[in-house]
Formats: sequence, structure tokens, C-alpha cells
Amino acid sequence: MASITLDQLNAASLDEACAMLDGLYEHSPWIARAALQQRPFISLAQLKHAMAHIVSNGGRDAQLALLRAHPELAGKAMVDKRLTAESSNEQSKAGLTQCTPAEFEKIQTLNAAYNAKFGFPFIVAVRGPRGTGMQKAEIIATLERRLHGHPDYELQECLRNVHRIAEIRLNDKFGASIERGNQVWDWQETLAQYSDTGFAEQGQLTVTYLTDAHRACAQRIAQDMTNAGCDEVRIDAVGNVVGIYEGKGNEARRLMTGSHYDTVRNGGKHDGRLGIYVPLACVQQLKGQGKRLPFGIELIAFAEEEGQRFKATFLGSGALTGDFQPEWLEQVDADGISMRQAMQQAGLRVEDIPALQRKASDYLGFVEVHIEQGPVLNELNLPLGIVTSINASIRYTGDMLGVSCHAGTTPMSMRADAAMGVAELMLYVEQRAAQDGDSVATVGILNVPNGSINVVPGRCEFSLDMRAPSDAQRDALAHDVLKKAAVIAEARGLQLNLTETMRASAAPSAPVWQQRWEAAVTALGVPLYRMPSGAGHDAMKLHDLLPQAMLFVRGQNAGISHNPLESTTSDDMQLAVEAFDHVLAQLAAELS
Repeated sequence: MASITLDQLNAASLDEACAMLDGLYEHSPWIARAALQQRPFISLAQLKHAMAHIVSNGGRDAQLALLRAHPELAGKAMVDKRLTAESSNEQSKAGLTQCTPAEFEKIQTLNAAYNAKFGFPFIVAVRGPRGTGMQKAEIIATLERRLHGHPDYELQECLRNVHRIAEIRLNDKFGASIERGNQVWDWQETLAQYSDTGFAEQGQLTVTYLTDAHRACAQRIAQDMTNAGCDEVRIDAVGNVVGIYEGKGNEARRLMTGSHYDTVRNGGKHDGRLGIYVPLACVQQLKGQGKRLPFGIELIAFAEEEGQRFKATFLGSGALTGDFQPEWLEQVDADGISMRQAMQQAGLRVEDIPALQRKASDYLGFVEVHIEQGPVLNELNLPLGIVTSINASIRYTGDMLGVSCHAGTTPMSMRADAAMGVAELMLYVEQRAAQDGDSVATVGILNVPNGSINVVPGRCEFSLDMRAPSDAQRDALAHDVLKKAAVIAEARGLQLNLTETMRASAAPSAPVWQQRWEAAVTALGVPLYRMPSGAGHDAMKLHDLLPQAMLFVRGQNAGISHNPLESTTSDDMQLAVEAFDHVLAQLAAELS
């Protein structure tokens, strides 16, 4: 069957156009009909968002009706062969039509429990984020996990999966090519095979600085860069993998781009790594076309950003700005191995580190693509977001000291309970950060050393992480929190100790580079959404040297990150690649 084109869809009568889009949303043609009122569409991405927007504004009753129009997975409709052709094809690709009796019984039991709890069927896009199909075990695990979700969350998560189902069906109808998004996906999947000892055995992804898995990743990335067409590939003195695609003429300045390839412990496959492989897909196309730009591309896979093995975050990008601290070399990991020893074992020359510092005059700027690591784009049904600034942050470690005493014999009025003091501070931290709207504050570490069920805590250790879009807003937040901590300690007869462990200034995007991302996203037909980044990124280090701007890519599973459930789709990756293409084309036109 011949693929539909956007020109045909835009030119057709409303009824003809509705017929072309028949079956996108299960037994719900009203969605496509309403969206088609907004023609002409310049891209499938614009059409997808228009339909999702119709559903979002359709009201709860219409949303519930849409969900209830979907069949249960491996349910009665499948057994009785009453599925739509689209649903039958999707469930078949996921292997649900070939369930064993035990699998079928388990899915039926879970389906019944889910429907009883939420009032609508469990829905997941069984063709998955890559479009090739989820495994039955993964579907069952997802159903088990989401059975414990909040009703409001599950309603929205089911709707998001309905939109993903419609997206894949639309791709099929239009014969949409997402080959480059698939390539980016596959590169990351291949890289995810390497994981540190102790985590690999548990099926967990962990890659920390200069372990065997980390070094294997560097070699894999270097080979991918070579295969994609980089003219020069090297691993530098801190373990960064640097790929160069030369521009026209040897004197051409370069655009720097990239992200990190290390991970947190038991993390996800796309944090950092997406920003390595999206630009590599662009280099691959340029090489395939035999095309050179009036500037070079320097793609860097930064060796360390997460600070997991040693207490030195942004080590890879910091080395390029001259911010590698020699004292870091004497830090030791949990096994007593120093960073210096780890570097020597990896064959890196520490004496070459100072030479890694870059000159701003050699570069046009720095751009980074990154998975959002949050729920905002996912909730808005938007595949891409424009980063306006990377938030300022400050961190403290601290403790409150009181008096350990008998929990049964010490009256409440006569206690110096350290844990209660920190608990009161935690509540204030939550309230104070919420006053700003876009500030965040977290107590991520809470510990009562040698705590006992029948002893009033005499000491409580805690951490403070505070972030805001500007330095001034961060400083005001920190001032108020520290002042309150002192007041609480005095009122409760406690001793407060606080140590500042990290302070990072806000890194606002360079306006001209942010505008280039905005033009690229607009050209794709994706609505513009500007947002700050609450997480730190390599771009905030390069901000000290070069103008920078970032592009966010939507995450699945409510945007969760630093978690094995971190995911995005090959469709969204494809859009990120096309946006990067557009930025390169804009820059080439400006320089020409």
C-alpha cells in the first residue's frame, strides 16, 4: 500500500483526510477530525502534537472513553479475534498472540487487578521506544510496576502510551523514515553492554571513571566515531574521546559539541550518551554526502561528569577550561586506589593534562543535546525543549548534635533530639523552595549513626542541595535555609555543623545560540518550549570558555533519569538529529 504524503493530507477534503488517518486512535476518529481543522501541517511532528493537544483539552470523560476503547493486552478481544488490524499487528509483534498458558493467566490476572483499581485498561505501546516491539517479560514487568501507581499518574501515563501508539501507526501510514533516530538508539544500546563489575552481574548499568567498563566504552565510542567518518579520533589525557570532522580549509574554527559517557550507579542508557551520538549521526550524514562545512566539528565524549568514583565532577569538560585541580589526583576511591594510579593504569599521562585547555578563539561555541531528566516535556507531549539556563546550585553536608538518651525515660520536653531538628529543617527546606516556584531543594542524605529504636538520636547527618535559575535566587534560598537551621538548632539545644561542598554559578544560554535551536525546532513544526535545566551538564563548565546552548529531548516514564527506567524514543532522537542538522545549516549559511 502506497504511503501517504503530507501534501496529499493537506490537500484532501476533510472526509478524505479523516479516512487517511483512520485507525490512529483506537475507535476514536474524533481526534484526527478535530486536529485536521488545523491544516496545513508542515511536518508529522506538528500533526502528532495537534492530536495530542486535542486529547489533552478533551476533558476527563473523553479521555476515559478513549482509554476504554482500547483492548486489554492478551485479552478476550485477542482470543476472540475482535482486535482492530492495528492492535492485532502490534500485539503479535510483541509475542502476545503466542503466550504460554502461564503467561496468559498472569497477564489476565494483572489486567483484571489494574482495571479494578483504575477503571480503565492497562495501556502500553507494545512496539516500544524503538518501534520494533517489547519483550513479553518487559510488558509483564511494566504492568506489575504500574499496578502500584497513583490513579492520576496512570491516567496520564496511559494517554501518553496511546499517543505513542498513534505515533507509530502514523509513521507506518506515511512511510516515515526514522533511520537516523534508530541508529542513535542502536549506538546507545551497544554502548550499554559495558558495565562495572558487581553491577553487570545484576543487569545494572554502571560506568564509573577509568574502570574496565569505562575504558571499553571509550574504545567503542572511538570506533563509532571512526566508522561514522571523523577525520581524527583520539583519547586524551583524562580519557575524553575526541572526534574531529574537519571543515573547509585547515584554518576553519570549530563548533564544539558532546556530552559525557560515564553513568551514575544503576543508571540509564541515555543520560549524557544521547549528546554524543546525536551529533555523530550528523557527522555520518555529512561524510556520506561528501560535504564539508565552513567550520569544523569537534565532538567530545567527556570521560567524567557524574562524580561517582572520585569526588571530582565535570573532570572531563573541566580539563578543557583549565579547571582540572592537581589535588584531585590524590583522591582515592572506595578500594583505596588514587586517581593518579587509575590514570596510570589506563595509560593516561597526567603531565599532559594542562595542554588540554582550549583557546576560545579556536571555536565558534558549544552546543549540547541531552535527555531532559525530568517530567516537564513528557507531561506537555513535547519532544524537544529549549534550555534557557542551567541552574545555579550549592551543596552542603552537615549534622546536628544533641544528646543520646533513653527513649522511654526521657520526657519530650527534656530532649535534645538531633533527628527531630533535621526533620523540622527538612520541612522548612521544602516550603521555602516552593515559594520561588522554580527553585528546588533536596535533603538526599539522612543518617542517624549507630541509631537504635529505643534511643533518642544524639546525632543526625544530612545533606542539602539547593538550585535556582540565577545566582541571586540561589543565594537568597541558601541564606534563608541556613538562617532557619541555626534558629532550629538554638531552639532545640542542638549544635549545628555545616560544610559547603559545592557551588556552581548559573549558566544562561547565549542568546544567539539559543535562537539557533529555536529556529531549528520551529522548522520541524514542534511548538517552542523554553525551560531552565535543574541538572548540571558539561555545558555549564564550557560556559566559562565558550557561548553555549542546550537542547532537551523528552524522556519516557514521566521523564525519570538516573534510573534504569530512563528512556526516550527513536522518533524523538530523530527529531533531535534533524534539529542539529538545522543548526549546522544555519551556521554554515551565516559563515558563508
